[in-house]
Amino acid sequence: MSPSQLDVFVEADVEDGVCGTWPPRIEELIHGIVSRELPIGTYSLGLLLVSDATIQSLNTEHRGKDSATDVLSFPLYEPGFALPPGEPVALGDVIVSYPRAVAQAEEFGHSVERELAYLVAHGVLHVLGYDHEQEDEQREMRRREEEALLPLGFTR
Repeated sequence: MSPSQLDVFVEADVEDGVCGTWPPRIEELIHGIVSRELPIGTYSLGLLLVSDATIQSLNTEHRGKDSATDVLSFPLYEPGFALPPGEPVALGDVIVSYPRAVAQAEEFGHSVERELAYLVAHGVLHVLGYDHEQEDEQREMRRREEEALLPLGFTR
């Protein structure tokens, strides 16, 4: 039996003047999460690095909140949904505000790379159905985030 195959499509939104890049271990981080959470298969996930203006517009349009945020997730994954043979399962999209990641890294006293990794892990877990509305959900989500980040050396 072979391990899960995950195709990750990473796109930086240059129209917004975003000059950040994804840390090299981001794909490894995502592979780790998917291999722990999903059965063996072929999956795809979109990542987008955007400006505060873009994420604010998306937050307003999709969540009714007229403010910038650090990460948005747009899940597509439906367990049990039948696809043609050989087609990858589209998990969804994770959209990260680069300016927010930079500001939060400074606020929390760690690297931008670590903050981007945290935001991606958080977003991927949302795509996979995890939430943090209730205290027990929040604890479980935080545990899974740390489980994904620590092996790659992303510490607080």
